Amino acid sequence: MSIIKDGKPFIIAEMSGNHNQSLDRAMKIVEAAAETGVDAIKLQTYTADTMTIDKDTDEFFIADKDSLWQGESLYNLYKKAYTPWEWQEKIFRRAEDLGLICFSTPFDDTSVDFLEGIGCPIYKIASFENIDLPLIRKVAKTGKPIIASTGMASVAELDEMVRTAKENGCEDLTLLKCTSSYPATPEGTNLRTIPHMRELFKCNVGLSDHTLGIGAAVASIALGASVIEKHFTLSRADGGVDSAFSLEPEEMKLLVRECNTAWQSMGEIRYNTQQQERKSLQFRRSLYIVKDMKAGDIITKENMRSIRPGLGLPPKFYDILIGKKLVADVAKGTKLTWDLIQ
Repeated sequence: MSIIKDGKPFIIAEMSGNHNQSLDRAMKIVEAAAETGVDAIKLQTYTADTMTIDKDTDEFFIADKDSLWQGESLYNLYKKAYTPWEWQEKIFRRAEDLGLICFSTPFDDTSVDFLEGIGCPIYKIASFENIDLPLIRKVAKTGKPIIASTGMASVAELDEMVRTAKENGCEDLTLLKCTSSYPATPEGTNLRTIPHMRELFKCNVGLSDHTLGIGAAVASIALGASVIEKHFTLSRADGGVDSAFSLEPEEMKLLVRECNTAWQSMGEIRYNTQQQERKSLQFRRSLYIVKDMKAGDIITKENMRSIRPGLGLPPKFYDILIGKKLVADVAKGTKLTWDLIQ
């Protein structure tokens, strides 16, 4: 399958760990996503044990005081955030019933094998895994489309990833500009990278957006983004590992609408009057006689003006017509045409 159809933005709601370890809530997130008009919902497929080890030394804890997860051990964070594998096929099928594409981010070989077993149609590579070339190779060999976030990666690292994916069978690759900060700032988003990335790697591009709000995502469409990924929750007030930078349903609905509006507005390079503008031509200015005049009278600044509607001669002839004589009687409000001029 190709994820881009007719050029229209492909918009992904990322559930991540916002289900708060409740299958019922996960299903409600899927249902709410379907109502917003997104194209897809995305899961993450890992366990704490496939991500790290349960170790209590400092390097296995998040020390950054600005982090949403400061003081948390990696193992415990992933225990809270993971989506139980026994839920995932149920979530996939529910999404399909609602007309959504459901897919996932694998983090190791076992998760790829599992996802292949339940018919995952697309694979996402997370920013933190974009240097894991054995994982890229394994995913590419499935032949499925790959969407890969580019957070933290150098051009050289991205080149390795892209070449590895293409050399191992990936024919549909999308790179997402991503700032791996949670939340990310607008100033650190650097959307101008998007067209450069598309030209450099000759593939689809998009945005994995961790900023608050929808402004960055909408702006990215004008720079060529064809895929938008945004975290999604039922309510930020309910908490959850990623809730602080997730959109609520009404916000996601607005994101979908405005991204599609931005895409439609791109259009093509065009000048001159468009079909929908033709009725507005009458509201241009043009030259009119504004006093009753007789044949032989001279046109002056007092009896000719540039006014609306735009049915007379264009204003560019104003200076040329000053001092010319009329060849017929004309009433106030007569549009000037060349046949009235001597």
